[in-house]
Amino acid sequence: MKPMFSETNVLITVMTYPHPSHRHQELVCTAGITEAGDWVRLYPIDYRYRPNHQQFKKYQWIRLGLAPRGFGNDERKESRQPDLESIQILGEPLSTDKSWEARRAIIDRLPHHTRIGLGSLYDTDRTSLGIVAPSEILDLTIEPAERDWKPEWQAVLSQFNLFYGQPKALAKLPYKFSYVFRCSDTGVRPHSAMIEDWELGVLFLKEKERLGSEEAAAQSVKKKYLDEICAAGRETRFFMGTVFPYNTWVVIGLYWPPRIQQARLF
Repeated sequence: MKPMFSETNVLITVMTYPHPSHRHQELVCTAGITEAGDWVRLYPIDYRYRPNHQQFKKYQWIRLGLAPRGFGNDERKESRQPDLESIQILGEPLSTDKSWEARRAIIDRLPHHTRIGLGSLYDTDRTSLGIVAPSEILDLTIEPAERDWKPEWQAVLSQFNLFYGQPKALAKLPYKFSYVFRCSDTGVRPHSAMIEDWELGVLFLKEKERLGSEEAAAQSVKKKYLDEICAAGRETRFFMGTVFPYNTWVVIGLYWPPRIQQARLF
């Protein structure tokens, strides 16, 4: 049965590092917020293979047709099937001027959770996207990862595709980066969540080229994502999502407006 698409405006807030796909060449986990203030996951989106006029940016409003998930067994409540050909970009990305005022007007009014709270919501109604406001960000850990795509993905990335043409190069990141953090209800053991933000991958690859060293590039990523994004002067929050089909949560985007100083009354 052909899906019934409903035209919807979505503010894009999440784009994860691309991953090879048998059916779509590669996929980018993409999520955003509707005008009604609801989270939606747009899957599948073959972002780098979209024409230029459909390559949206973070914090940019787009309009597209969305349908409930009509295939597979993805029962997460935010998942939607996008009509890729219908994507229209609506204006420029929201500005960071005036302490991120335009972005705050949307993000700050959304529900904020703890990591444990999100896990409970998943168990209740399959909530799989949300904002976590950590009470303390302790560290950013760096662990070695597999250096190469597994053979089946290497095959996908090396073969001409009738619909997508010649595949585009897709580097495999040799490290896993994870935040270690606490929330207001965290017990003795802090949380650890892998970061899958696309911008992190882009930064690592640029720094590797600039510095000529993977180790130095990894430390540069840590400096940006821990020392700058999580600085004391920032109100850092995590956009988090589940790893299908589990109640396992990863950081899929960052929101880090400058901290607004409250006026002192005398």
